[in-house]
Amino acid sequence: MTTSLPPGAGSRAGSELSGGDQPSAARGLPGVIVAGITALVSGISVFANSYGVHSIAVPAVYTTAKNLVATLVLALCALVAQSISRRRPGSAPDRFVTGTSGTGVSPGNWRTWGPARWAGLAYVGVAGGGIAFVLFFDGLADTTATPAAFWHDTLVVWVAVLALVFLREHVSWWNVGAIGVLVAGQVAIVGGVGHLAANRGELLVLSATVIWAVEVIVAKRLLRDMAPVAVGLARMGVGAAALVAYLAATGTLHVLLSFHLNQAGWALLTGGLLAAYVGTWMTALARARAVDVTSVLVASVVVTALLQAVAGTGSLAPQALGLVFVVFGAVVVLWASLRQTAVHRPQVASR
Repeated sequence: MTTSLPPGAGSRAGSELSGGDQPSAARGLPGVIVAGITALVSGISVFANSYGVHSIAVPAVYTTAKNLVATLVLALCALVAQSISRRRPGSAPDRFVTGTSGTGVSPGNWRTWGPARWAGLAYVGVAGGGIAFVLFFDGLADTTATPAAFWHDTLVVWVAVLALVFLREHVSWWNVGAIGVLVAGQVAIVGGVGHLAANRGELLVLSATVIWAVEVIVAKRLLRDMAPVAVGLARMGVGAAALVAYLAATGTLHVLLSFHLNQAGWALLTGGLLAAYVGTWMTALARARAVDVTSVLVASVVVTALLQAVAGTGSLAPQALGLVFVVFGAVVVLWASLRQTAVHRPQVASR
C-alpha cells in the first residue's frame, strides 16, 4: 500500500522553488536541464546565424524567413506529438502538448481562452516574436557584434528583477552571486565596458532585450496552465505574421519571395534551430523558475566560442577568463536548482 502527500502539498512545498508552480522534476527532465539543452541549441544557432545573416541583404527579411520556417517546424512537431500522446500518455511528446501538469491548455481548445490569455499570447507573438526581432537586427546593423552581445546578455538581470516583482520568485543568495559571476564573465568576454556607447544601434538592441525579458515573464505566467507547444506556436506564428506585415509595409516583401537556393538553405537551417530553441525554451520555463533557466541560458556563449575556435574564426585565449566565469555561474545555478528541486519534490512512501 502506498501513501503520498495530500493534493496541493507538493505545490506549497515548492512555491519558493518555482514561484507557485508545482515542482516539475516529477514529470520529465528538470527545467534547468532542459535550459541547458536550450543553451546548447542557442550557441549553435548564434554560430550558424553569423554566416546565414550575410546571405540576405535585408536583416528583417532574413529574420522573417527563419521565423516562418520555425513556425512550420513547430506546427509539424505539434501534430506528431499530439499523435504520440494519444498512444503514450506521460511521454515527452505528451508533456509537450499538455504541459507539465498533464492538463495544460493546448491549441485544440482555444475557444475556452479568456481575454487575459489572449492578451498575453498577443504580447508573446507580436512583441517577443516580431517587434523585438526587428529592433535587434536593425540595431545589430548599426553597431558591432561585441556590444550587441553584451546588451543582449543582460537579459538575465532584467528577468531576475521582473520575476521578483511579478512572479514573486524568491531570488536566493546563490542567484545573486551566480548572476554577478555571469555578468562579470560577459564583461570579460567583451573586453570591458569602456567601448559601450548610447548610440542608436546599442539602444535598439537593449530595447529588444527588455522586450524579451518581459516576454519571459508573460510566457511563464501563460505556461502555468498552457502547453509549451501552444505558447511556442503563438510566439512564432503571430510573430512571423507580424514580420510579414512589416515587410509589406516597408516594401521589402518581394525580397522574401525571390530567395535563391543558398538563401533558402540558410533559412531552413537557422529556422530549424530556432524551432528547437523555442520548443526547449518554453518547456524549460514551464518546469523551472524564470531566473534559473535564464541564468543557465547565458552558457550559450561558451558553445558559440568553442564553435568559433574550431572553425578558426575566433580564439579562446582572450575570452578564457570570461568563459570560465560563465561556466562557473551556470554550474552553480544548475547545482543549486537541482538540489532544491530534490528537497521539495513530493515523496511517496510505502508502508
